[in-house]
Parts: sequence; structure tokens; C-alpha cells
Amino acid sequence: MESTAEAKDEAMPSVQLIEPKESSESQIHEIIIVGTAHVSEKSVQEVVRKIEETRPDIVAVELCLPRYRALTGQEEEKEIKISELLSGGKLYLLLVQWFMAYIQRKIGEDMGVKPGSEMLAAIEAARRIGARVALVDRDIGITIQRFWSAMGILDKIRLVWSMLPAAIGWGGEEIDIDSITQADIVSQMISEFRKISPGAANVLVDERDAFLARNLFLLSKQGRVLAVVGAGHREGITRHLEHPERIPAIEGLNKKPGKKITFAKAIGVAFSLLILATIGLVLLTAQSSEKIFQALVIWFVFTGGLSALGVVIARGHPLSALTALLVAWMTTLNPFVAAGWFAGMVEAWKIKPTVSDLKNLASADSFRQMMDNRLFKVIWVAALSNLGAMAGTFVGIYLIWRTLGLDIEALLQEVLNSIL
Repeated sequence: MESTAEAKDEAMPSVQLIEPKESSESQIHEIIIVGTAHVSEKSVQEVVRKIEETRPDIVAVELCLPRYRALTGQEEEKEIKISELLSGGKLYLLLVQWFMAYIQRKIGEDMGVKPGSEMLAAIEAARRIGARVALVDRDIGITIQRFWSAMGILDKIRLVWSMLPAAIGWGGEEIDIDSITQADIVSQMISEFRKISPGAANVLVDERDAFLARNLFLLSKQGRVLAVVGAGHREGITRHLEHPERIPAIEGLNKKPGKKITFAKAIGVAFSLLILATIGLVLLTAQSSEKIFQALVIWFVFTGGLSALGVVIARGHPLSALTALLVAWMTTLNPFVAAGWFAGMVEAWKIKPTVSDLKNLASADSFRQMMDNRLFKVIWVAALSNLGAMAGTFVGIYLIWRTLGLDIEALLQEVLNSIL
């Protein structure tokens, strides 16, 4: 059954949204693909011109429902569930999404065009000619999860390193946005991206090519379609539409990645084994209960103290610092929880970040502005609390070994000799 929704913002009233759906209809209508640069004024004009010239039945845009709502100002203003964000391991997904949006915004500012302007222009042009609008992209949350899961630790380092110059404004190369819609330039850019991370390129480009193509094929049974997509997807979509029977099923492309053992988790487990070994040494070599008590005090003071110091450096609330102080000695014993999660949740409880903080974060132009953002404040408190607890673990282990009278240098030398 066809579902519709009315866009309620004043800029685009009475926009009829339809969903791609399976149909027994055998007739396939024309699909026109317009490739754009997401921050190009020329692309905005080209999109409007094409829609007015061809007057399609359906205008399909490279958006998912969350991105559509964000662009049209229909996001619900609500408190973010920080407990889910921190304890669910979603923090890095938010940071990656923010990082990519921030870079696109900076390029858009240089070009004088807001990212997504061509999609808004397409929706408005569709409204004027009475065409229906379809959102044909995969949910941004699923894409980011699959994107991050597809990369190994070295891929992630290479990707962030390659994006840093754009994020902080380094590199004096002028960007010819108009050339980005040309097929050879697009292919070259995608090829370079594949060198950085083949897995990430597969998720961001290849999988979405198939996802977009499948939705466009389904829509073509409902009428003539004009699709507005990034130029990087045009070639792949066209290739899939030449053999629609070979397009992968939407269900497989829409699946969230399963849990796996990551590099960070492996380090956490190694950390825990080191701590357990230290506890074992304390119990075996301590000559008195006083030594055991001394080791416990060292552990509590340095893991909790440095974790709390991290909160103070992040300018967190005193209750957040107290929480870090009290829980760090326990969380450092478990690789699957972190002191920063608890400190961050207390900070969120005190300052209550909302969705507007998430939207405003990408518009911050300096670290000072970022620190004024409540969501970033929570993230910063959690991150520095975790770093403090980690530093406290190393310092605590070192001092406990010293207290027990262990020859650390000789022990390390033996370990190295056994490895080599």
C-alpha cells in the first residue's frame, strides 16, 4: 500500500512522499539520472532545469528519512539518550558522522552553497510541477555503522589522516566543484578512496549504488522517474539498471553489521589480563596485609584520580569528576565498560544535551565554540575521563610493582627475550 506524508515546513508545503515498493506491474517507465556535486550552485540550477523540462511523475532524491527531516527542519527536539550513546558503543559513529558533515559544510562555505541545496531544490521543483517525491537512499545510521565496521584499524587511521587537512583548513589546492560531476573526475576520486579503504568505499559507494538502483527500478513501475544523486553514484546506478535482475536484495544491503572482535576490544582484553596478572603478583608476593592495602590504595588513587582529572580538564561538572573518581578502579578491571561512560552520563544528566546540540555541532568553527556545545561537552568529558583512567592504569601498575620490590626492567627484558 502506498504511504504518503506531508512536509510541514513552510518552505515546501504539500510535498507528497511515496515509498519504493514491490509491484506486479510489468511496464517499466523511463529513469533519468542527474548527477550532482552536493555543494555546487551549478548543480542546483541543473536539477531545477531538468525537472521543469522533463516533468517526471516522480522525483527521487538521494536522501533517507532522517536526512530529509534534517534538511527540511522537521527533526523532533528531544533529549538525547546519552546512556545508549555511550554504553552502546555508538559514540564513534556519531563522531564519524559529525566529522564528515563538518568537512562537507566547510567545502560548501567555500563554494557559497549549503550542502543538500540541490536536494531541497529538487523537492521544491517537484512540488511546483505536481510530481511525487521519493526518498531512495539507505538510512544514514545503517550506512555509517556498516562503513565503520567495514574498516580495519589501519583503514580508520588512514581515513582520518587523509580527512584532517580538509577539516582544519590545510592544503591550498583550489577545488573545481563543477568538474566533480564529470565521469572521469568522479572515477578518479572514487579510485583514490578505494586505495585508502576498500571496505569503506564498498559501503559508501558500491552498496549504495545497488540500494539506489533497486529503489529506482521499483519506482519506475509507478511512473517516469527523475533521480537526483551524487555524481559518484551515477555510473554504478546505470550499470545496475542495465541488469535489474542482478541487483542485490534490499534486505541484505539494509542489515546492520554483526558484533565482532575489534582492535580496541583486543587491547582492552590485553589490558585486563595485565591487571589480573598484577593482582596475582600482589597476592603471591605481598609479605603482609599492609602491602595488599597499599596496592589497593595506589590503584584507587591513580586510576580514579587521573580519571577525575580528565573530567576537570574537560571542564565537567564536579559530580562527573566525583563519579569518575569512585568508579575508575572498577571499570579498569573490565574491558567492556569505561569510567568515561559513567562520567559522561552524569554530565548529560546535569546539562541535558538535545538534538539541536547535535545539529549545531557541525557548525562550530573553533574548539571554543565546540566546548560551548552541550553534546560535545559530554563527549569530551567521557573521552578525557577514559584517557585519565587508562593513564592511571599504567601508573598504578608501575607503582604497585615497585611497591612489591619487583625488578621491572629485568622482567620486561625476560618478556622481550621470550618473544624474540
